[in-house]
This record gives sequence, C-alpha cells and structure tokens, in this order.
Amino acid sequence: MLNIKLFFLIYFASLAGVIPPGLVNMSVAKTCIRKTKWDGTIMAIGASVIVFFQAMTAILMAKYIFDHPYVHKILLRTGLVILVLMMVYFFIMANRNKERKNIEKKTGGKSFLRGMGIAALNVFPIPFFVVISSIFNAKGGFEYSWLNIIVFSIGAALGTLTALYLYVISF
Repeated sequence: MLNIKLFFLIYFASLAGVIPPGLVNMSVAKTCIRKTKWDGTIMAIGASVIVFFQAMTAILMAKYIFDHPYVHKILLRTGLVILVLMMVYFFIMANRNKERKNIEKKTGGKSFLRGMGIAALNVFPIPFFVVISSIFNAKGGFEYSWLNIIVFSIGAALGTLTALYLYVISF
C-alpha cells in the first residue's frame, strides 16, 4: 500500500513539475509543430527514460545526503550561494536584448535520441527529486529500499511522460 501511495505522490509531483514550460517541453512542442505528433511522442518517451535515471540518481543522492549530516549542512550553504548567483545572473541577462537566431529544420528520425539528449542536458529534475525525496525522509518512515527507489523512479518517469504527452496533444 505504501508503494502505491509513493507512486501516485511522485507521479503527480512529477506531472506538476513538468507542466510549466521548460527546455524539454518546448523541444517536444517544436518537434510536434515542425514534424509530426508521432515524432513528438517518441521524443517524450526518450526524455522520460532519462528522467527515470535522473530520479534514481536523485533519490540515491538524497540517501547519501541524509546519511552524512556534514554533507547536508555544506550542500545547504552551497545551494543558497548558487541560488543567489543564478538569480543575479538571470536578472542581468533578462535586461539585455539579444538577437534571435532562426533554428534550421532538421530532418531525420532520431526523435528518441534527441529527447534523451535534451533531457540529459536538463539537470533540473535531479534537485527537484532530491527535494521531494527529502520531504519524504523528513516526515520519517521512508526507507531507501530498492523497491521504493524503483517505484519512485517509475512514478517520476510516467508523470513526466504524461505531462509531455499533454504538450504533444496540445500542439
């Protein structure tokens, strides 16, 4: 019962985390517009495969962080500094006007690999899933067994696939 609850919580958290426009979502939407919905679906499946491994990495990282309090404290301080630096950088970059370049239309049936590549470049799901795993750990009662790790990762991948498929059918 706990595994089913874990699956649905991670599924909906992943679904909600992928709904806002991002690198992977917009790439899937562009593929649907420039090519076909089938290519967009294949790209979404490729991205979801990578999210499975990113979620697994994230939960293993969370396990390591909570097993080592010193690492936990250092990561919190480092994360705060990085967050402030990124905030300043993006505020400065938002004020600059840049020329937009047209992206050339590429042909080929490599949508699955492109989806995997773009999802691999997007490392933001890892901290997202670390935080979600940390929330489960903070409440207590969450064990880092392999079954829970697999259920967590499958829920994350299927939630991502569902959100990306919503982009496919929308465009």
